[in-house]
Amino acid sequence: MNTFRIGMGYDVHQLKEGYDFWLGGIKLAHEKGAVGHSDADVLIHVICDALLGAANMRDIGHHFSDKDPKYKGIDSKILLREVLELIRENGYEVGNIDTTICLQNPKINPHIPAMKTCLSEVMNVSEDSISIKATTTEWLGFVGREEGVSAYCVALIYQV
Repeated sequence: MNTFRIGMGYDVHQLKEGYDFWLGGIKLAHEKGAVGHSDADVLIHVICDALLGAANMRDIGHHFSDKDPKYKGIDSKILLREVLELIRENGYEVGNIDTTICLQNPKINPHIPAMKTCLSEVMNVSEDSISIKATTTEWLGFVGREEGVSAYCVALIYQV
């Protein structure tokens, strides 16, 4: 019988003018972008954390420290590939992931198909195993004031 494990991820990045806005592995056209040590792709970061958590392998910061200059500006897709290598080396495979992006603007729905395609290629899983949803906060809090973006992810992995 396979062992199933569930992990959860949460992340926040500040939004500022003059930064690129990477989300789900694709670059969005927007006047503000996410600020971070890497490319600040909040969606990929929560997927990494959920997968690592499910495998009981700590979190993204443990494996890719924001104090390490080699990760400065790194494409988060590279980090996601490494996370998949780690969990697969430990005998796990991805069952599915379910994500929610919290962002007032820009609207994410038109970009979801491209994000799913990108992430499925990076993770070597079917697009059907990746769920991406988006919500606003009805103009409340830092997301509503367009000061930041947050995301959540739940991941199911199983022992192979």
